[in-house]
Amino acid sequence: MANEVKEITKRDVNFAKWYTDVIKKADLVDYSSVKGSMIIRPYGYAIWENMQSILDKEFKKLGHENVQMPMFIPESLLNVEKEHVKGFAPEVAWITHGGSEKLEERMCVRPTSEVLFCDHFEKIIKSYRDLPKLYNQWCTICRWEKTTRPFLRSREILWQEGHTMHATAEEAIEETLRMLKVYEDFQRNVLALPVIVGKKTDKEKFAGAEASYTLEAMMYDGVALQNGTSHYFGNHFAEAFNIKFLNKDNKMEAPYQTSWGVTTRMIGAIIMTHGDDNGLVLPPNIAPYKTIIIPIGKDESVNEKCNELMCDLLDKNISCKIDLSDKTPGFKFADAEVKGYPVRIEVGQRDLANGLVTLARRDTFEKIQVKVEDVVSEIDKLLKEIQDNLYDRALKRRDSMIYEANTFDEFINIAMNKPGFIKINWCGDVACENKIKDECGFKSRCLIEDEEITGSCCCCGKEAKHRIYFGRQY
Repeated sequence: MANEVKEITKRDVNFAKWYTDVIKKADLVDYSSVKGSMIIRPYGYAIWENMQSILDKEFKKLGHENVQMPMFIPESLLNVEKEHVKGFAPEVAWITHGGSEKLEERMCVRPTSEVLFCDHFEKIIKSYRDLPKLYNQWCTICRWEKTTRPFLRSREILWQEGHTMHATAEEAIEETLRMLKVYEDFQRNVLALPVIVGKKTDKEKFAGAEASYTLEAMMYDGVALQNGTSHYFGNHFAEAFNIKFLNKDNKMEAPYQTSWGVTTRMIGAIIMTHGDDNGLVLPPNIAPYKTIIIPIGKDESVNEKCNELMCDLLDKNISCKIDLSDKTPGFKFADAEVKGYPVRIEVGQRDLANGLVTLARRDTFEKIQVKVEDVVSEIDKLLKEIQDNLYDRALKRRDSMIYEANTFDEFINIAMNKPGFIKINWCGDVACENKIKDECGFKSRCLIEDEEITGSCCCCGKEAKHRIYFGRQY
């Protein structure tokens, strides 16, 4: 094996170090002189561009329009909705000077944009004919995280945030759940992530929201990653910002609002769900290059065939590249594995003499020889198999790390000895939620809607009102 593979820490030895090794060796990110911020390198950014492109098309199909809001929020504007401000206060970065002059009013670098959108909506929404407003923006936000890790937690975050206004609560709730389903379909079918979808508890919901819904992904080490959220705000923000419209009955009322968002955290989820001891493993549906062609030797006929294969693949919209670097084949194979290309095509003079090339799957390392004329059809089939296999493999591992506890002693025993999520019956009292967090380090992930409530609360023994997942989180 090439040195860079040897230098990747084993997942089961030190998962945190393994993650750092993979993102560096796969050329996804580099560390910055700006503390708490990362440099997303071209290969890492290409993954984000694919995510953007796919999601943006889905948003626009549903009627959403892209806008751009300011980066800065005056303190007086941020303070309009008190509950919202309180939730973000510890993470807000403040600007106090412009050039050499102290500002009359300090401004924050947006941690999220609800107040900016509401300030704008107050100016443009006057009648029911102005609704719904379906907006989205792709931007960066700033949250002053104390502990940062590339893609997972950063002080500067790439994301999208949708913000919509509706004439009725029913329409807004429908929009909240509709966008949650868009995220779920994307993460399951494109990222091959078997996310758990559900409603957050009141304690864990977004600051200022009436209801928050989450997509919870379980990483290889059993730790949860909140991979996207969708929020229903009611008309709290609208009333705080005095947004009123004339309804069909000629009466003034406040509209109902939603917001929803995902970030580059999804890249971290892909790495920590599908990656292995050899590096990154990318689902074909999101990979910048679905195939890498590696010529073996320096024969001109080999290079010609590589170019022909690339043209044939590109004609069928299968993204690919040729590794023409002056490295040994072994180095190129190892590099392709580190970067997680779904399929590797090995082209050598000896195989070509027999009309063959070798295909190597990244997910299973299986190699097969195929006729040159069958390469495109075989790769098309392999890509579908790899996509499905990555999802099924992640689902199987996730389900094997979901446990059930009926008493608090059982919960503590599982939490201390087994990685993963724990399902319990819960009375709904925040005191029990806090006790589990304080004593076990587990936070509630989401409520379970499709399971019957049987038995009493795992924590206090009182009558249970909910089924719920708990887990450690990134």
